[in-house]
Amino acid sequence: MPLPLKVTVCQMHNEVEHFAQDWEHLVAHVRSEQSRVVLLPEMPFSPWFATTPHFDLATWQAAVQTHEQWLQRLPELAPAHVLSSRPVNRNGRRLNEGFLWRSDTGYHPTHLKYYLPNEEGMWEASWYQHGEGDFTPIESQAARIGMLICSELWALEQARAYGHLRTHLLVTPRMTQGATMEKWLVGGRAAAILAGAFSLSSNRVSTPGAPEDFGGRGWVIDPDGEVLAVTSQQQPSVTVEINLQRAEQAKQTYPRYMFSAR
Repeated sequence: MPLPLKVTVCQMHNEVEHFAQDWEHLVAHVRSEQSRVVLLPEMPFSPWFATTPHFDLATWQAAVQTHEQWLQRLPELAPAHVLSSRPVNRNGRRLNEGFLWRSDTGYHPTHLKYYLPNEEGMWEASWYQHGEGDFTPIESQAARIGMLICSELWALEQARAYGHLRTHLLVTPRMTQGATMEKWLVGGRAAAILAGAFSLSSNRVSTPGAPEDFGGRGWVIDPDGEVLAVTSQQQPSVTVEINLQRAEQAKQTYPRYMFSAR
């Protein structure tokens, strides 16, 4: 039978001058709570760069290098397993690569972001390419995990597919604006119900008056769509102990999950 699992979500500043303090707070929180899984925001280690549709190679390379440098500090969160995404160059392509990091086995690519927005402030498809659409679950801390990076949360058919693949957790590293926070929380609740899984999300946050308005509010949501915890300015990191058995039971009691089209 799956054991209880302590999971941590967070909100971390987009601005470099505040991010280092956020990191120290997160490390202290994870150690104090003895977390086993930590979810970081989407591409957390550099300020958001795709604010214009005009690609700039130097800016992209700087973001890639900054993330590579910060990966060396993930052992500070050990023995927790860490999930997030980062900008990478792979076989001549620029990509947003989801990853799992473990202290015993290191870095593992998990999923390449497939659904890319291309709109004001979020010109992702202008800066990097789509992944291949592989949404294979991964295993971590006795949990089967499905990753939906930011805008992929709205591809709700993928949440349902993860449910059919018996996932326990849906993890969504994101960078979403303050004005849309209620909509995203609704999306997280819907995805959790469709998958019969716990939904975890961490987000960037901006200081008042900053050009980009990232809204924070990471969350933990149970398989019934109940919100268990939400981050805030007062609590930028939150940890919840969940029972993976709840996700397994949800698969057996959700007729709306089990139905198939004719």
